[in-house]
This record gives sequence, structure tokens and C-alpha cells, in this order.
Amino acid sequence: MFSLDRDSSTPLADQIEQRLHALILATQLPPGARLTSIRQLATQLGVSPNTVVTAYDRLVAAGLIDARGTAGFYVAEGPANAMPDAARVEAGEEQEAVWLAQQANDQKAGVLLASSGALPASWLEDAVPAAAVQRGLARAQAGMASRCPPQGLPELRERIAMLLRGQGIAVDAGRVLTTYGGTQAIDLICRAFLRPGDAVAVETPGYFLLFDRLRQAGVTIVPVPRRHDGIDLQALDAACAAHRPRLLFIQSVLHNPTGWGSTAANLHRVLMLAQRHGLLIAEDDVQGHFHPGTPNTPTRLAQLSGLDGVIYYSSFAKAMSPALRMGYMAAEPALIKALLREKIVSVLTTAALNEYVLLEVLAAGRWRKHLDRLQQRLAQARGAATRQLREAGVLLDHPGEGGLFLWGALPAGVDVDALVKDAFRNGILLVRGATFAADGARDAHLRFNVAFAQPPRLAQYLREQLSAGASTQRALERARSAALRST
Repeated sequence: MFSLDRDSSTPLADQIEQRLHALILATQLPPGARLTSIRQLATQLGVSPNTVVTAYDRLVAAGLIDARGTAGFYVAEGPANAMPDAARVEAGEEQEAVWLAQQANDQKAGVLLASSGALPASWLEDAVPAAAVQRGLARAQAGMASRCPPQGLPELRERIAMLLRGQGIAVDAGRVLTTYGGTQAIDLICRAFLRPGDAVAVETPGYFLLFDRLRQAGVTIVPVPRRHDGIDLQALDAACAAHRPRLLFIQSVLHNPTGWGSTAANLHRVLMLAQRHGLLIAEDDVQGHFHPGTPNTPTRLAQLSGLDGVIYYSSFAKAMSPALRMGYMAAEPALIKALLREKIVSVLTTAALNEYVLLEVLAAGRWRKHLDRLQQRLAQARGAATRQLREAGVLLDHPGEGGLFLWGALPAGVDVDALVKDAFRNGILLVRGATFAADGARDAHLRFNVAFAQPPRLAQYLREQLSAGASTQRALERARSAALRST
């Protein structure tokens, strides 16, 4: 029927499962066909019967074959494919925040995620090897029955504290709380410190899922413009005086969606304004792992403040593993206590397996090496994407300090809304600037993910669309000029 590769690192049971799966999908084993018995197949392939049992059990669980008692195993009569795409539920309308987040994670075949907020899966495949998962589980005395303390494993929190101290943030394990990524950190902050009717200051443009969570909390969103060197200080001061916000959400390093940084002078002034107006700060550093570092090591508010009046949060999900979905927060003990209460009420605790695996990766020293490789790939991707986007007609006035994103403006006369809709119909996911605006204001920008903005397919599409838009704009200008001359 088929042979096995004894020199492959793929386990024999996996190889049997994969071979049979391929034969079923190719209808070489048609629906209703009886499979070779366990003992016969084991003899043919020279493996133990238990190895075949493992492969057959997996195919039964996948719905590809049926077990019929003493009659043996048969190819399932029903469709072997996954549920049809028509059964898929869309979480929102096109270009809405939740819709965009769903597209990036569903990863439909053939769609170029040019504005995605994530790295390609191939860039992360080696970050958490299978051996690290096994060693991580071996750390747990109770195995898969292990429970995790709601604040997080003490050893893991100490490892995270060591990373933060390496960034100049004075913190110990008692000031660290683990989370299911940065999104849960935002949720816990909203639960612990905001009440309906509160005012919350945010950067605009900014992270669109944050805006949706704040609206859900029933607060008043106070947009403050983001500049290429940091938040607009004059506008922040005026917003604090007029609205007395309870909280400020801010991204100091590699701001999403622009990729911009913040000067140390700007951040010093932010802390002074926060102290004057009694403003609690939530510092989002989810993108910070992508900063190239030297010679321009970034400054963070948590570092300058010593966590006085600042809640810091970040995540390993984007840079290490979306499968683990691990993040972390750092704050003063009184704030951590309030956040911990909300974590217990909402999800009780994070998964022990995830925390043990993350602990193993950090303890083995793989994290730093993995980040070094990512930085090299991002630098190459930024160079290629910047060149191609500019050649296509996209304006990149302030390309940022590094990381995932480029914030590109479209030429005058191009209908951004029409462009992103047409792009999606052509298998390219683009996100318009208005989606990142806290007040939904029109914006001529697009966010580009440098890892996905390199394929010539994107540059060719933009070149054609922007050229057509420029031609239309010139025609309109000539028509207006002619009308003026005739009057």
C-alpha cells in the first residue's frame, strides 16, 4: 500500500496517519472501502500493532474512517473535508475591528494579509520546538493535572521580571501577573479600574480592538493625536483639563499602527502631566520585542516611573507563539491585587501547560536567540517592503524605528474605502487608516505589515490602483480648471 521512512524524524504512527489521510482525500481509498486490518497492516509495514492502532484512532477522531466493531475499519461515507466555508460565522462587518482580527486568525487560503498584525507562521516555527513542550510538561509534578497559581507560576514570573530588569524596569516577581496575551491585559485593566461614564484618553491612531473594548465598558473615549515623536503633549494637557480622564492608554515603543517611537523628553512630560492631573497610565509594549535596540535603545514609561502610576503590559504571543498565547503585566502591588481579582473572576487562572512551556523556553535561553533572528528578518523585510511600496506610489514620510508596521499614505484622489474593499475581493487584506482612528475620522493611510508587504503581487496591485486614481484626479482638476475659465 505504501512504505515508511525509517530515517525520518516523523514518528511511524504519524507517517501511517498521513499516508492513509492522503489516500482517502485522493479517493484512492473511496468511501465505504474496508481498510487493512490492524494486524495485517502492522505485519506489512513492520511495525507494532499499537502503532497502527494509534494511527487508526486518530483517523476515527478526524471523521475520516469508521470503526465497526469486529467488522474492522472503513472509510467514512460522509465528506472527509472540514465543515464547509458557508458554515463559518463572520464576527462583524467588513473592516470592523473584530472582523479584521478574525480574518488575520482565520487565515483563509489565498488571501495576502498585507495589513495583518502578526508574523508569518514560518517565522515562528522554531521558537517553541516540540522538545521544549515535552520538557515543559516534565517540569509539572502533576503532569496534565497540574494547576497554575492565578498570579502565574512563581518561577515564570521571576524569569519575566529578569527580562523587565534587563529593559531597565525595576520589578520583582511579586509585581508580575501572567495573562492570555495583551488583549486580556486590556480587559483586566478595564474591569479593574473603569466604570461606565469614566473618561479614558487614547492615542489616535491606535489599536482598534482597544477602542471596541472601551466602548463595551461604557466609557467616554478621549482621542489624543499621536505624532512621530510621541503623543501630542499640548493636546493631552488640554484633554486632561477638559475631560479629567481616569486612565491613559499609550504605546511608547513601536506604536501600532504607525511603527513610531517616543523620545525620552516626550515621555518625561507625559509622566509630569499624569502626576499633575491624577492620571493612571496603561503602557502597551506588545510591539516592543520587535524593536532593533542598539544603537537606539527605546525608553519606556515603566522604566522612567519605576512603575509609579504606570501599569505595564506586553505579550509573547506575537513574537514567540500564538498557540501559547502568553502575556504579562507589571505594576505596583496594590494595582496587581486589583488586576488579579479580576483575572480570577473572569478566567480563574492561565493554563499551567502554557506557563511551564514558556518557562522552559525562557530558561533554555532560546528567547534571546529567537529575537535576534526575528530582528534580522524584519530588517530585511522592512527594506524590501519600503522600496516596493514607494515605487508603487505609497507615501512613507515617517517610516518608524523598526518592527512590523509601515504607515503609508495614499495619494490625493484615491478613495481609500473603495480601495480596501476592492483589494479584499482580489485576495489582499488591507486595513484603512479610519479603522485605527479613535473617533472613526477619515484617514488616507493604510497599515502595512512588512513581512507580508514584500510579494510583488501587492506592489503590482497598488501600482495599478494608485495610477488609475491619479489619472482620475488629474482629469477632475482639468475639468474644474476648464469650468473656472468658462466662468
